[in-house]
Amino acid sequence: MEALLSTKKASDFRQGLQGGVSIAIGYMPVALTFGLLARTTGLTVTETVLMSMLVFAGAAQYISLSLIAVGTGILEIILTTFIVNIRHFLMSASLSEKLDDDVLYKKLGYAFGITDETFTVISVKDGKVKTGFAFGVILISYGSWVVNSGIGYFIGEILPGFLQASLTIALYAMFVGLLVPSMKKSVKVTFLAVTAGALNSVLLFTTNLSNGWSIVLATLVSAILVEAVVVLKRKGGGVRDE
Repeated sequence: MEALLSTKKASDFRQGLQGGVSIAIGYMPVALTFGLLARTTGLTVTETVLMSMLVFAGAAQYISLSLIAVGTGILEIILTTFIVNIRHFLMSASLSEKLDDDVLYKKLGYAFGITDETFTVISVKDGKVKTGFAFGVILISYGSWVVNSGIGYFIGEILPGFLQASLTIALYAMFVGLLVPSMKKSVKVTFLAVTAGALNSVLLFTTNLSNGWSIVLATLVSAILVEAVVVLKRKGGGVRDE
């Protein structure tokens, strides 16, 4: 009986590894680029790999690089990345209902490994999901992200100096590439991006706030304004429907 259970757990884990292969492949170019940009930002290889190991959040790590590049303080970076990743609270709560009940340290393990991609693969699996499957998906995705971040850093060492310098522009180009498709799909995202950008500019030119605090404040205020507009619009629609 114990041998059967052990085989079943191994099978769940193997299925998770197979399910995460596509994520691992997709992470490769993004992680390589992160490693390249981390080098141009001034991080050491140890700092680059440790960031990927301890943070494991693509968008948050790219935002951190841009903030580090302009000399932002650590508290502003922490608050900004917290705001960016606050959706993980909902994702973790959702997966907690989806996965079989398990001991706390295992729950903490797969909660750490939640990204948009791993969450999608785990959540779309039919029925209750075994912890072994979740760890399989997360492990192969995590390994790809960390290893390729380090490889990207070393690739940067062999690039000519002028090309390394030009990569700093790629960081902003990547943000534009991530933002524009979302803006096309959602008026809400467009309004949020425009409002946050405008407010950030006003704060930078009219106050003594640092770049980091300006971004944090602009993001928070814009998010509150957008949600307030959405709520008021829904209430207004409800009144008209009646």
